[in-house]
Amino acid sequence: MASTDTEQQEYAVALLQPEVEEAYTTDGSLGVDGNPALKHLTGGWRACRPILGTEFCYCLAYYGITFNLVTYLTAELHQSNVAAANNVSTWQATCFLTPLAGAVAADSYWGRYRTMVVSCCIGVAGMLMAALSALLPLLIKDTSSMASAQEIILFLGLYMIAFGVGGLRPCLMSFGADQFDDGDTSERISKGSYFNWYIFTMNCASVISTTAMVWVQDHYGWALGLGIPAMVLAVGLSCLVAASRAYRFQTTRGSPLTRVCQVVVAAVRKFSIAPPADMALLYDLPEDASSMKGVQRIEHTADLRFFDKAAVVTASDEEAPRNPWRLCVVTQVEELKILVRMLPLWACVAFYYTATAQANSTFVEQGMAMDTRVGSFHVPPASLATFQIITTIVLIPLYDRAFVPAARRLTGREKGISDLLRIGGGLAMAALAMAAAALVETKRARAAHAGMEPTSILWQAPQYVLVGVGEVLATVGQLDFFYSQAPPAMKTVCTALGFISVAAGEYLSSLVVTAVSWATASGGRPGWIPDDLNEGHLDRFFWMMAGLGCLNLVVFTSCAMRYKSRKAC
Repeated sequence: MASTDTEQQEYAVALLQPEVEEAYTTDGSLGVDGNPALKHLTGGWRACRPILGTEFCYCLAYYGITFNLVTYLTAELHQSNVAAANNVSTWQATCFLTPLAGAVAADSYWGRYRTMVVSCCIGVAGMLMAALSALLPLLIKDTSSMASAQEIILFLGLYMIAFGVGGLRPCLMSFGADQFDDGDTSERISKGSYFNWYIFTMNCASVISTTAMVWVQDHYGWALGLGIPAMVLAVGLSCLVAASRAYRFQTTRGSPLTRVCQVVVAAVRKFSIAPPADMALLYDLPEDASSMKGVQRIEHTADLRFFDKAAVVTASDEEAPRNPWRLCVVTQVEELKILVRMLPLWACVAFYYTATAQANSTFVEQGMAMDTRVGSFHVPPASLATFQIITTIVLIPLYDRAFVPAARRLTGREKGISDLLRIGGGLAMAALAMAAAALVETKRARAAHAGMEPTSILWQAPQYVLVGVGEVLATVGQLDFFYSQAPPAMKTVCTALGFISVAAGEYLSSLVVTAVSWATASGGRPGWIPDDLNEGHLDRFFWMMAGLGCLNLVVFTSCAMRYKSRKAC
């Protein structure tokens, strides 16, 4: 009788086992209590909604300060136009570079959630400092050293915001993507949609910042105008913390940069040693090794053989305890290979942002030389960027809800089309935008030289629309690509690569414009981009950028065809 009861219990356990396994995620994520995450209680859209809410608040607060900062520096702190422009450019560049430091901290030590909470607190404190700089004249009557005190407080606050942004930018996106289990088909499909709605949320916040927030600053003063962003970001922090029990958390494995450096050093040390023909002889640890617990193994690949030297076991390695700077496991070597394979694609994406950076510089200069009247209204040239933002806001839902399901039926891919094809489409849109700008400039210059009516600024709308289409394709695609292809222990670092590509593109844009101006303005000639565009050839600059964009697309296509994907992308 006892044996019969035992058999029945074993049978019941066997029947229940699949349900127990299905109740937990397959990617090793944990709940807030440190135990394996339960699917029906954690993750998915229930966790992503508050994350997107935090993203909305962060973007609303950040852009609410960014868009009108030059006005505050010139009107309130009485800085010159050049000094104000340089200060804003330096600060914005810092905001795009700090995500790398935030990503390393998240992947190495704190984890994404803790990094975001700390960064949010730093950001709120920085925004309060910026608001205090505007309040200072109302609190202190002595005006002798007011300007210098205001500047010190303001820039201290701004660079606190930069470090806050550094932790939020890469972590919000990757932490949201962590809420979907790659082992579940439906959740994996939802992850692709998450990146679309992330950019959609960012653009909605941007529209509100450029309108309502700027209006408050202009009509109700800077103390309130800079204080509101601090309150908005505090609300975002509350949204993030309130949903803590719904999140899935990934464990950290130490500094990813250290592991990368270890592979390079170990491979260089064994420069003269050839990797074995049988790759099974490369150093690896058994599944039950303590250092491999919770680690997702990466299978060996045959390319980039030089780095395999780091996993070659020599006689000296066998005689002494393992030195990670002389001997690395295969998974560690493959992590570096993945990064190396992504670098050429990253460089192409960076040049894409060199082209789109013209929307905030040469496109505006072109608009200033056109007829800015539309009926009885005067349209500021910089406001034409609204076409770009509206295009993005309209197309993302259409792409996610209409195009992806239709493409999925045709291609059988979960995302409809691959990330690389999507990025390539964005690169093509950037080249077309430059060509459209060149055609508009040709029309404008001919009218100016012939003494005709100035060309309407609305002719610029198509080039801004094309930039918006490119953002829907390339920006969303590259963020999804870098996250999905990243090694499990480097998700945040690889997500930060997407933001660093924007900074690299902005820097390269400045370099290209400076080089073109220097090369074409020699010998007393006005050059292609003079102060008076009627004396120059801005159309040639745009055609040059279109040509370079086409060349960039060809290079990207070649790299994409040779790219060895870690998983379907």
